Amino acid sequence: MARWKPTAAQRSTVRERKPIEKKPSNAERSALFARREAAKVLRSTLQGDARRRAVGSIKSLVYSPSVRNKKATFALVCQTLKHLSIIKDVLEEANVLSAKWKKHQELMYIIAYDLLFGQEVSLSGDAEKYLMLKKDALQSALSRILRRKGVKTVEDLLGLDKKSEVRKPRYVRVNTLKIDTEFAKSELRQQYSVQEDDMVPDLLILPPGADLHNHPLVKNGSIFLQGRASSMAAVALGPKPGWKVIDACSAPGNKTVHLAALMKGKGKIIACELNKDRVKRLQDNVKLAGAISIFCVITFSPPISALSNKLQK
Repeated sequence: MARWKPTAAQRSTVRERKPIEKKPSNAERSALFARREAAKVLRSTLQGDARRRAVGSIKSLVYSPSVRNKKATFALVCQTLKHLSIIKDVLEEANVLSAKWKKHQELMYIIAYDLLFGQEVSLSGDAEKYLMLKKDALQSALSRILRRKGVKTVEDLLGLDKKSEVRKPRYVRVNTLKIDTEFAKSELRQQYSVQEDDMVPDLLILPPGADLHNHPLVKNGSIFLQGRASSMAAVALGPKPGWKVIDACSAPGNKTVHLAALMKGKGKIIACELNKDRVKRLQDNVKLAGAISIFCVITFSPPISALSNKLQK
């Protein structure tokens, strides 16, 4: 009995029926990594809030050397935090997380943000595939929450939370190593109302919600986004030009470069930082402020005698 052999056309048909797994594109891989990096930053931020002990600002955590896609990671963390109360309500309402994925809740928050409010999520990760299968349940849960709250849009829902919050003004400190306060005021008044703080010199008050992250004066180090309480530290010390100062816990460096400005760039500041990952952020701020020549950045905690020797040089 002769054996049957498939023809070339039949073999081709069999091969065509075999599913071919598509490799993720560069953009999909980049998004995958950004979501996981954002989840790590979000976890650190939420753990710090829970313990009432901040491990660093979001920006300082994002600018850690270990984070590759800094811009995408920063945007994801900020937007997820903005929508976090809604995301938590949706996940609880939909009840879609298994015990396995509840252990990775920060990553679930990030992916849920992308699914519900951000960009379309690629299927290149296990967590993404899992939540994508639950997308209809998540959207149905969101619709129920909107109806229950008596609002039509997500923006309206966010507005309900904001109404209960006291809106704080935006403070910016003028870096007098680069520009004077009058010039900063004239530039900022092209977009915002600006007032001077009555306690801290060179500190300006802008309306709540003023977004200056991409403003040219911020990007070139002429002004720093710095709160009033943070700005009081250097003023309380009151350093004079020519002083020698030790900043014992300096990263990310806002107070350190404020000291340099008050000293008019004359003198020496030893900036100490235990966390090696935060030293890069400190160095970047020092360079941005134009105060490089008066800093000696160290990454460990030396004896006081060693610091004394550095100040004498």
